[in-house]
Amino acid sequence: MTKIKLCGLTRPCDIETANILMPEYIGFVFAKNSKRYLNHSQAATLKKLLYPEIMAVGVFVDEDIGIIKALSEEGVIDAIQLHGREDEAYMKRLREITDKPLIKAFRVEGGEDIAKAQESTADYVLLDSQSGGTGIKFNWNLLPQMSRPYFLAGGLDGKTVREAVDRWHPFAVDVSSGIETGGCKDADKMRAFIEAVRN
Repeated sequence: MTKIKLCGLTRPCDIETANILMPEYIGFVFAKNSKRYLNHSQAATLKKLLYPEIMAVGVFVDEDIGIIKALSEEGVIDAIQLHGREDEAYMKRLREITDKPLIKAFRVEGGEDIAKAQESTADYVLLDSQSGGTGIKFNWNLLPQMSRPYFLAGGLDGKTVREAVDRWHPFAVDVSSGIETGGCKDADKMRAFIEAVRN
């Protein structure tokens, strides 16, 4: 069954809803230019509320490796998602200081981006649009070129995710803006999204 990541959770009530719905992953965003940004302390507080069966993914953009190391060692995050220009050398350095799973995001414009994702040494790859976190999807007709498991992101919500799962069978689906109302996570939309994937 396709796994689910609810990304950009920022409030205790978001965590409470996640604990009821039990997605496989939730995401804490540590990119300072994001409206969903959390600092170390905020994320640590939310992680304490999260059921241990749910993996907390830290989302980073060209972050200092020392910061990722601290969050990993303290157990604030269980996996690391890289959403910037991080290269293979960066991931090698990360693997030297943590055994947390690595998810590398690729912004897909054409087949060459799919090829780069295929070759990545990351444990998982995530395919997104050029404008991550905006709810805009890329050309999903490129997906048949993908032969390794992947997280699918961009343009997903409770209405579009069913088609994506039925047609493309991604390893996981990743949603943020598609489960929001007025810039905040919406419990009803979170529930509808998960039901669309699982039912």
